[in-house]
Amino acid sequence: MRDGLPRLFYGLGLTLMVGWVLLIGRPIILPVVASVVVAYVVLGLAELIGRAPGFGMVPAALRYALAVALSLGAMGFIVWLIVQNISQVSALVPRYQDQFLALIQRGAVAAGLDNEPSWQSLRRDIVGQLNLHRVILTSVVSVASIVGTFAVILVYAGFILSEQKAFANKIARLSDEPAKTSQIQQVIRDVNSRIGTYLVMKTLINLTLGIASYVILRLYGIELAGFWALLIGLFNYIPYLGGILGVALPTMLALVQFGEIWPVVMFVLVMCIPQVALGNFIEPWLMGNSLNLSPFIILVSLVAWASIWGIAGAILSVPIMAILVIVFNEFESTRAVAILLSKDGTIASSPTASAV
Repeated sequence: MRDGLPRLFYGLGLTLMVGWVLLIGRPIILPVVASVVVAYVVLGLAELIGRAPGFGMVPAALRYALAVALSLGAMGFIVWLIVQNISQVSALVPRYQDQFLALIQRGAVAAGLDNEPSWQSLRRDIVGQLNLHRVILTSVVSVASIVGTFAVILVYAGFILSEQKAFANKIARLSDEPAKTSQIQQVIRDVNSRIGTYLVMKTLINLTLGIASYVILRLYGIELAGFWALLIGLFNYIPYLGGILGVALPTMLALVQFGEIWPVVMFVLVMCIPQVALGNFIEPWLMGNSLNLSPFIILVSLVAWASIWGIAGAILSVPIMAILVIVFNEFESTRAVAILLSKDGTIASSPTASAV
C-alpha cells in the first residue's frame, strides 16, 4: 500500500509524457499506427478468404496477394472518390450558396420575424463571414495531404507485411528466458486474434453500411452520393458519434436540395434503417463482446484520442484501448488497470503473466 501512491504518480506522469509525445509526433506516429491497422486488415482478409468455400486449398501466398490487391484497390478507389468529389463540390458551391440563403429567408418568414431578411443583408451578414471559396481551397490542400498520407501508409504497411515472418524470429530472440519469450508471444497472439477479427469484421460491416447508404442516397437523388456513402462507412468506425455524423452531413445537403422539412424527415428515417439494423443487430451478432471494453472507457478514449489525433484518433481509439487492456492484463502490476478498463471486470488470467 505504501508503494501504491508513488506508482500512481509515476503512472500519471508517464501517461502525460506519452500523450505529449503522441501529440507532437503525430505526423510520424499516426501513419505508422495506421499502417499497422492496414496490415491487420490485409492479414485478416487473407484469413477470411481462406475460410471461404473453395478457397481452403489456395496457397497462403496467393491469398495474401489477393488480400493485398483488394486492399490496394479499395484505398485507391477511396482516394479517387475524394479527389473527384472535391472538384464537383467546387462547381456546386455557387448553387448551394443561393439555396442556403433562400432556405434561411424562408425560415425567417415562417418564424414571423418582424424584419424579413433581404438578399443583401443575408449576403452581407452570412456569406461575408463564410468564405466558401477559401473553404474549398483548404479542402483541396487537405486532399493533397490525404493522398500523400495514404501513400506513406501503404509503403509502411508493405514493409510490415514483408517482414511478418522475420518478426516471429525476432520475438523468439528477445530474451534468453523461455517464460518471458512465451509471454510476449502470447500477448502478440491475443492482439492479433482480437484486434484482427475486430478490424476485419468492422470493415465488412462498414462496407455494407456504405453500400446500403449509397443506394438510399441515389434513390433520393442526393448529389455526391458516393462521397457521402464513403464518409458514412468511414465515420462508422467512430463509436457512438460516428453514426450520427454519418447521417447528419448528407441530411444538411438534403435540406438544401429539397427545401422542405417533411421530405428531409423521411430521408433521415430511411437513412437510420441500415444504421440501426447493422449497429444493434448484425454487429453484436457477428462480433459479440470480443474487445471487452467498458462503454464509459470507450467514450473517454474517443474524446482523448480525438483531441490528440483528430478524426484518425477517434477511428483508432477502440483498437488502441483494446490493445492496452490485453497488454496490461499480462503484468501483475497493471492487471488492476485492465480490470477497470474492461466491460464487466472479467478478464482471463494469463498463465504466463509476469509479476513485474
